[in-house]
Amino acid sequence: MQIGPRYKICRRLGDRVFSKCQTTKFTVSGVEKKTKGGANAKRGRRGGSEYGQQLLEKQKARFAYGISERQFSNYVKKARAIKGGNPTLELFKQLEGRLDNIVFRLGLVSSRLSARQIVSHGHIMVNGRKTTIPSAVITRGDIISIRPGSREIGPFRNLAERQKDYPAPEWVSYDLDKNEGVIKGEAILGQTEATLNFSAILEYYSRV
Repeated sequence: MQIGPRYKICRRLGDRVFSKCQTTKFTVSGVEKKTKGGANAKRGRRGGSEYGQQLLEKQKARFAYGISERQFSNYVKKARAIKGGNPTLELFKQLEGRLDNIVFRLGLVSSRLSARQIVSHGHIMVNGRKTTIPSAVITRGDIISIRPGSREIGPFRNLAERQKDYPAPEWVSYDLDKNEGVIKGEAILGQTEATLNFSAILEYYSRV
């Protein structure tokens, strides 16, 4: 998925949808734009209609998880098709259950984009087998590991240091000594991606 300038997207969507935007550099760049003056600096972000807000929530989630409109729409359809399920929760669980997202949640890399790349390049194994599909579905009990021949490449060189203070969600864990990430349970809505409104996203798709 081609994303484009991340700072610009973060400002347009009104939230920090990329890890790159969760930095002092991004904050400072925003302040500089506001202090330049002129009509554009004073205009600010418009409120918009209910439909517009729902569209905004959809775009925020789509860019945050780094997937195409077609993929996202398919996830929504699957979430609605599950009998007896909560569509909001099912959509969240599908997005969180992607392999690229799991690699990100385990703290193996600092962004979903990086996670997608290392999966595509064959650096990640699932239950002992190399997997190159970022959208592969990962479930409870699956074991994620870095391929032995890839442990010393750039993205993983500072892994031990990064893991020291990394606040992993309670439903995943990574053992640095064993080089094993384990999925302990289902993703918990509200514990991660608290700024995304999945109910509004489903409402958006009910209108299109």
